[in-house]
Amino acid sequence: MSAFASLVEGLADLLDPLFHDSATAAAIILFTAFVRLLVHPLSRASARGQRARAALQPRIAELRRKHGKNPEKLQKAVMELHAAEKVSPLSGCLPSLFQLPAFFLLYHLFSNSRIGDEANSLLAHKLFAAPLGDRWADALGDGGIFGAQGLVYVGLFVIVTAVATFNYRRTKRMMAASAAANGATAGFGTARTAGAAPGGQDGQPQVPGMGAITRIMPLMSFFTLLTVAFVPLAAALYVVTSTTWSAIERAALYRDMPGTVPAATVLG
Repeated sequence: MSAFASLVEGLADLLDPLFHDSATAAAIILFTAFVRLLVHPLSRASARGQRARAALQPRIAELRRKHGKNPEKLQKAVMELHAAEKVSPLSGCLPSLFQLPAFFLLYHLFSNSRIGDEANSLLAHKLFAAPLGDRWADALGDGGIFGAQGLVYVGLFVIVTAVATFNYRRTKRMMAASAAANGATAGFGTARTAGAAPGGQDGQPQVPGMGAITRIMPLMSFFTLLTVAFVPLAAALYVVTSTTWSAIERAALYRDMPGTVPAATVLG
C-alpha cells in the first residue's frame, strides 16, 4: 500500500505545476489511463472473441432448433461447440477483471486513515473543492447538492449519465441487430424442417437463462452512478475515467460488428 501511495504522490508532484491543488486527482486520471492502456490488448482480444462467437451463430441457431425442448441438452451442446471452436463465452469479462486490483488499491488507499505508521495525507487532497477521501454523503453534509463539494459530484454524475445513455442506446441497437440476425438465421434453418418455429421451438435464447440477462444488460452502465455515489471520490474518479474510456474504446473496436453485443460492466 505504501508503495502505491508513493506512486500516486510521485505522479501528483509531476502534475502539480499544471493542476496545483487538483494534481492528485489528475494523477489518478493518468494512472487510470495507464491501466487502460495495459488492458487494451485484452480488449482487442475480447473483440476478436466476439467476432468468433458471432460466426458461430448459424450453428447455435441449428442447435437451438434441434434441442429447443431440452434446455439442459441445449446448454451442453452450446458449451461443447464453444470448446470445440476454442471460443470462450467469458472472454469479454477479462478486461474488467484485470482492472479490479487497480480499483481496489485506490479504494483502500483513500479509505484508510493511516499508511503504515503515518497519517494518510492523501485523504486531504482534492478534486476542486471535494476531498478525494470523502464520499457523496460527506458532500451532501457540507453544503448540499449544489454546494462547492456537491457540484463536483454533480459534474461526475452528468458525465456518467451521458456515457451510460450512449452505452444504453448503442447496446439496444446492437441487441436489436443481433436478434434480427438470429431470427433470420433460425428462419433459414426452419425452412428445411417442417413445423419448426423461427428461433427455436418457442423462441428460446441460445443459452438458457440468458433472456433475463439480456433484458438487464442495456441498463448496467447506469449502475455506475451507485458506485460513484458510495465509494471514495478517488475511486469514483477511477470508475468515471475507466467507463468513459471503455465507451470510446468499444465504439471503435465494435464499429464493424452491428450484431455483436459486448459485455457491459461497471468498470467497463
